[in-house]
Amino acid sequence: MKIYDIGDQTGLASLTASERPDPAPGPGDVVLRVRAVCLNHRDINIVSGLYGPKKPATRIPVSDGIGEVVAMGDGVSGVKLGDRAICGHFVSWLDGAFTPSVFARDIGVTLDGWLAEQIVVPAAALVLVPDSISDERAVPLGAAGLTAWHALVEVGKIKAGDLVLALGTGGVSIMALQLAKLHGARVAITSSSDEKLAQARALGADVCVNYRTNPDWAAAVTQAGGADIIVETGGLATLSRSIAAAAPNGRIVLIGALGGVPEQVLPNFSTIIGKNLVLRGITAGNRKMLADLVRAVDAGGLVPVIGRTFDFAEAGAAYAYLKSGACLGKVLIRVA
Repeated sequence: MKIYDIGDQTGLASLTASERPDPAPGPGDVVLRVRAVCLNHRDINIVSGLYGPKKPATRIPVSDGIGEVVAMGDGVSGVKLGDRAICGHFVSWLDGAFTPSVFARDIGVTLDGWLAEQIVVPAAALVLVPDSISDERAVPLGAAGLTAWHALVEVGKIKAGDLVLALGTGGVSIMALQLAKLHGARVAITSSSDEKLAQARALGADVCVNYRTNPDWAAAVTQAGGADIIVETGGLATLSRSIAAAAPNGRIVLIGALGGVPEQVLPNFSTIIGKNLVLRGITAGNRKMLADLVRAVDAGGLVPVIGRTFDFAEAGAAYAYLKSGACLGKVLIRVA
């Protein structure tokens, strides 16, 4: 089968096309023929050697994909040949609270990932995709969609009328925008691009702030009533302003650090107490959350935003496009 591996992990040029024998399923495993994958920012960090310790050079990357079952190992039940399926990238986290042990079995990091013609996955981790949901709608759900769901539903306890603040217009933020609207919430979103903000408004965003021309975006969110839930993708570079933008009893869900170097070290630390805020870090989510998300997408007709699609042979160009920051939503690579 054709695959990509992460090579010496010194940058995007480390991504290397190669071939290896088709995999065979072990007990409890299935082999999926990969139909499509979506990239996440951690995929860029992995090939750049910036995601924890360096991985084996032969590691196949990418944590988000959809495939069709083509082989099953002994003891597999609940799936059949031809089923389409997705899974979260922590394949041992099926239900319940997070524990650090889930990092031991992480697709695209400690286990081979989706950027190949076939992938082996534990059958218990799979969530079947109904015929009513296309590959394009399903493929972003296992990582970006699941993270947004965890932030809004599991931690944020979202309800109609809440104001959700999403920072930036990357995959998780746009999924958070769409899921929030599905729950009847209002959404504020930030970007340095007026064009992207116009696209976000077309998706239902209620408050759109260009943080380059209006650096005090926290004030704009406060004027709208303050954010009940903040999907915090910027890390320490934006956290102080997120605290300022939060409504009393707000929930700030920390999921990334895309904002770069911190500008200051939380001079408004006491505001966390004064507003009774909750700050919670999350890492993707479990299989049960993903199954709930798939049902919600099916019932609500949600169509995730795919910013651009590449062929399998263009995987390097797909990585470069994601890194450029030009994309709103997800970058998809067709495999099958």
